[in-house]
Amino acid sequence: MPLSLRAPTPLEYFASLVASDDQFPLLEAAASLAMDEYPELDVQRVPGEMDLLLARLKRRVAHAVEPAQMLQTLNRYFFRDLGFGGNLNHYHDPENSYLHAVLQTRRGIPVSLAVLWLELAGGIGLSVHGVGFPGHFLVRADLPDGSILLDPFTGVSLSRDDLWERLDSIRPGGDARQATGALLDGYLRPVAPRSVIARMLFNLKEIHRSLEDWPRMLAVLDRLLVLMPEAWSEFRDRGLVHAELGALAQAVQDLETYLTRAPAQPDRATIEDRLADLRGHLRG
Repeated sequence: MPLSLRAPTPLEYFASLVASDDQFPLLEAAASLAMDEYPELDVQRVPGEMDLLLARLKRRVAHAVEPAQMLQTLNRYFFRDLGFGGNLNHYHDPENSYLHAVLQTRRGIPVSLAVLWLELAGGIGLSVHGVGFPGHFLVRADLPDGSILLDPFTGVSLSRDDLWERLDSIRPGGDARQATGALLDGYLRPVAPRSVIARMLFNLKEIHRSLEDWPRMLAVLDRLLVLMPEAWSEFRDRGLVHAELGALAQAVQDLETYLTRAPAQPDRATIEDRLADLRGHLRG
């Protein structure tokens, strides 16, 4: 049998990266998201550039004794010296989610900046995690004297009062602080690398949905279903996108999967009507 020398597609490459949660390559998986827009991108450029930045950081923390001192040095280096920060002027630009572009412009959104910050922090031995706070991704450093929550968009550390205020801004009606402290603590739990990539993809999905850019949204949905093969609502959304693109057979297949695997959803009647319409067009 002849040996196939075909290079993997961007989706196949992504699937190989996220196949297992053991030693999940967060940086490389995040960098690979740009390949849908830049198929010829050398993803290894991102780890290579991060290695250079980490080497410089290690020289700066070589004499630091306490983790708190290392964290301060890291934050000065990342936010002040390297100039990383949030892209306030173009927050919804997809480029903010492409790590090779973030490394070039030093501008991103919270989750993309967090991926780079986490890579550097872990590289100098700090105990750090991503935190999937509602509406705004955060990072957490666990120090001997307690944990510090940091906004990777601004570099500002956040108190519990700050976090309650953020919850107030996104929770309709009333004061979030009337809820129990357990509610806030639940939002501050570390998230797995797979969830970080999912958050990046959901951000891109919403950008493309808002622009009705169905081909780009389809590429993101394909990745989401590789990443989370039992995310049944993504089958629904992919089916609807296939329908927008005129791929009726694929639309029917995805919507059938959604209705079969998630039978109790409140939109069932709406999707059944859409499915019946698509089947009618297929019989044509």
